Amino acid sequence: MKRSLLWRLAIPFILLIILSVGGVSLYAYRFMERTYYENLRTTLRTEADLIARDVLEHLREGEINPQLDNLVNDYASITGVRVTIILPDGRVIGESGRDPTQVENHLNRPEVQQALAEGEGTAIRLSNTVHQRLYYLALRVDGNGVPLGVVRLASSIEKIESDLLELRNTILGSALLTIGLTILLAFLAANQTITPLRQLTREVSRLGIGNFNIELPTYRQDEIGILSQAFVRIAKRLSEQIEGYREERSKLDAVLRNMNDAILIVDGQGLVTLINPAAERIFNVDSSRALGHSLVEVVRQHAFVELWRSCVKTKRQQIATIETAPERLFIQGIATPLEPLLPENTLLVFQDLTRVRRLEVVRRDFISNVSHELRTPLASLKALTETLQEGALEDPPAARRFLQKMENEIDNMTQLVRELLELSRIESGKVPLNLKPVPPNELVARAVERMQLQAERAGLTLRRECAEDLPNVLADAERIEQVLVNLLHNAIKFTPAGGEIVARTWKEAGQVIFSVQDTGVGIEPAALTRIFERFYKADQSRSGGGTGLGLSIARHTVEAHSGRIWAESEVNRGSTFYFSIPTA
Repeated sequence: MKRSLLWRLAIPFILLIILSVGGVSLYAYRFMERTYYENLRTTLRTEADLIARDVLEHLREGEINPQLDNLVNDYASITGVRVTIILPDGRVIGESGRDPTQVENHLNRPEVQQALAEGEGTAIRLSNTVHQRLYYLALRVDGNGVPLGVVRLASSIEKIESDLLELRNTILGSALLTIGLTILLAFLAANQTITPLRQLTREVSRLGIGNFNIELPTYRQDEIGILSQAFVRIAKRLSEQIEGYREERSKLDAVLRNMNDAILIVDGQGLVTLINPAAERIFNVDSSRALGHSLVEVVRQHAFVELWRSCVKTKRQQIATIETAPERLFIQGIATPLEPLLPENTLLVFQDLTRVRRLEVVRRDFISNVSHELRTPLASLKALTETLQEGALEDPPAARRFLQKMENEIDNMTQLVRELLELSRIESGKVPLNLKPVPPNELVARAVERMQLQAERAGLTLRRECAEDLPNVLADAERIEQVLVNLLHNAIKFTPAGGEIVARTWKEAGQVIFSVQDTGVGIEPAALTRIFERFYKADQSRSGGGTGLGLSIARHTVEAHSGRIWAESEVNRGSTFYFSIPTA
């Protein structure tokens, strides 16, 4: 209530009137009080001057005598005041109505001391003699420049105080009446101003619920009428604009709802501000759990987040084709900055290319890659068989040598088939993960121990650099250890003798990062983005042996743990493979 405009208008005005009336009343009372006492002082001073001339000789004598006593009593009777004659040492030699010899020394009286010092002194106090409040005026009497004594007059101020009390009550009553009338008028005037403003506020608040038919006092010719007319015009304009926006919004909603492509709009803080039904289907999330949430919570794919970040950083359209996990969807993402219409906002369009890509993968993997991987061992087996048929069976040492080669080729094909089956099971999601809290350094230690002998045979140094006091990771220990073994095996295979391989671990943003760094031949930049694809081999320097499925299996295993795997490399300087696993 105190914040109401009525109070804000009325209270300052009321306070001003109270201060003004109070100040004037106080000034008037003080003025009349000073006037009363000043008149009394003037009267007493005149009477004191007359008495001083008559008692001058008696003061020179400085003695109590009947003549002085009669003179004092006569003056007291004529003036109606108490008369006291005091010597400079404070002795009383004349007192109206009393025997001077019975009066105590008056030197310590303040008005006497002031009169002796300044020539005149006044004081107001309760008299112990007559038990009344008296006004004292003391006048010094000089003779030839020498103080002879003091004439002091005392007059009762009961009448003055009674008159002042009546005056004060009259002034106070008039002030209260004036203030009361002023408060009433202030509230009436303020209310007269506030009432149309309240109506204006009430009508304008209806705009918030979509009611633009407001009724305001536009007939008034004052400022409130002008303001009301302005609000009516604004309400009409808003109604027209909102109707247009609703029509455009309906068209946009219809387009977004019937699009097969997923649409997201992300603001500068990475929060989703728009999502269409296609995006809800692709990312398996409803709008209530997407709007206002971060992009990483909605899409749950690091690659999509990196696509958005790259677009924000470069301020240019970015396009990437991404394979999601664990759904195994192939999505083409297009990130477009919405500058300058929507600053710091980004439009993300996702096209589901899963069916097309899967057909392509099937054709490529099982016609090109599989045939390519099987061609060499089959051709070798064919050649060895023909050699044996042509007479090598008659030579036992040669026959055993050929049979050993045949066994090696069969082992390679068996390894290929086994890895194909493993990859197929992981992709289909049929591999159960035995997730438990595991110390990450133990995983690294076991993997390094398994590969230590192989590294020594290759003339390499294999060591660990693991951070202390790392939290446990939630992982299938056997499968993560196999990922590390795979990365260490690749590092040993492609690092020349005398090189070094280092396995590291450290914590970063709620995850534990594993890395395997070698000083090998490195990977070409063009091949670095494809090394985790199935059957992919970078070049001849890294293609000897193996099926090309190890890194793909490692990638799917890490992603099944909600982690991420990536690599950095420089040709002839070595490579570093990283992967992350969330902490338990």
